[in-house]
Formats: sequence, C-alpha cells, structure tokens
Amino acid sequence: MGVFYAVRVVIFYTLLSLSALLWCPVCLVVAPFLSFPARYRFINVYWCRFAVSLAKYVIGLDYRVTGVENIPSERCVILAKHQSTWETFFLSAYFQPLSQVLKKELFRVPFFGWAMAMLRPIAIDRSNPKQALKQLATQGAQRLEQNCWVLIFPEGTRIPAGKIGKFSRGGAALAVNAGLPVLPIAHNAGMFWPKVGWAKKPGVIDVVIGPAIYAEGDGSRAIAELNQRAFDWIAQAQFDLGALDAEVFAETKERATK
Repeated sequence: MGVFYAVRVVIFYTLLSLSALLWCPVCLVVAPFLSFPARYRFINVYWCRFAVSLAKYVIGLDYRVTGVENIPSERCVILAKHQSTWETFFLSAYFQPLSQVLKKELFRVPFFGWAMAMLRPIAIDRSNPKQALKQLATQGAQRLEQNCWVLIFPEGTRIPAGKIGKFSRGGAALAVNAGLPVLPIAHNAGMFWPKVGWAKKPGVIDVVIGPAIYAEGDGSRAIAELNQRAFDWIAQAQFDLGALDAEVFAETKERATK
C-alpha cells in the first residue's frame, strides 16, 4: 500500500469514527420516539450507507450486486459469508429491517452499543454456545414474526479470503422451525478489506445473492441437509469469485461426498 493510499485509509477511518461519535448521541435522543422500521432506518440504514459510500469515494472500494431477483418477498434467514466489516455495513442497509446476531459485549460500548441495542439484535454470549443457540432459536423466531430479516454469519467469525469455516446449524434450524427458506449470500470483500489490519485495496466487491433454499421436510436431518446445501452453494460461489482457494474448495467437495 503506497503512502498516498495509506493517507486515504487514515482519512476514511477518521471520518468513519467521527461520524459514529456524532451520529450515535443523536440517535439516542431521536430514535426512541420512532416506530421500529423508522428507527432502524434512522439509526442503521443511513449510517451504514454513509460508511459504504465513504469507502467508495475515499478509498475507491465500490461494489456490484447480482442475484437481486432471488430475494424472496417474505422475510427469511440470511446466511452470509463473513470476511470483513464491509459486508456488515452493506447487508445492514440493503435488507431492512434486519436483526443480526452479535456479541453482547458490543452493548457496553458507550453510545454506539446503546444505539445498537435499540435495533432488536440477537446479542449472544459466545462463551456459552448452548445458551447462544437457545437464544437464537427463541429471539430469531420472534424477529421473523416481527417481519425482520435475520442475518447470520454461520462461520461465527470473520474468515480470511481464500478460506471457509464450518457452518453452524443455528441459522438452518431457525429457518426449518419457522417454515422459511435461507437466503445464501457470497462475496469477495475480504480480498479488498482484509480481516486483520487497516490495509485496504481499491476495487469492486462482488456480492452474489443466491436462490432461496427451502428445507425438504423437518427435524434434525432436514436441518443438517439445508445447512449443507447452503454451505455448498456459498463455497461454489466463493470459488467462482476467486475468493476461495482451489485446494480448500476441493477439500470441501471431498468432504461432501463422504
């Protein structure tokens, strides 16, 4: 990364941080008086769109979306690849209102965490996986009934570009129990916005929205099969985008046949 571009990245983070510091206190004053859909737009959509636009105009990080026609009319469970912070900004603004699974520790962050708490997220304790799964099942069902999209990163954490993590079955279980499909989403954001460090690369992020995948039947077997089908689609899409190493992709195909 050249010196000039490094300066642009510093400017980006400075403006992003300042915007959060200024916007969150305003949200805490205004948002409680808004309906939930309006509150979600006010707190999350406007700021996340600003963050995505800031990345575009300051560090040259644009995006394009394919597969929009695959988005179902009914709210459902979104299973997305997780590589960077960028997709969190993008998906939070693109699908609205949206409830996402996040670490409950974020609520402790002054102003930012307090504003996030008003968006009906599913805040879990990662140190207690069993409790987290129960919470996802209960609160996830409530959010779907409230006509919210539910965003889940099934890998549980950001995985560097070129790799793919094991998918938790929590999202598939939520979809099966609610009688709704999962909507798989792949992208290559990690190639431009790495998991570690401040370094960025200009370019165009490809976001691919797959066809809604419905479970065949119900119960634990249907959940496992739905989860595997979502994994397979995302792995293939990641490979097609050049965001999954050929060797890793081959290993996933081999495991699927066993």
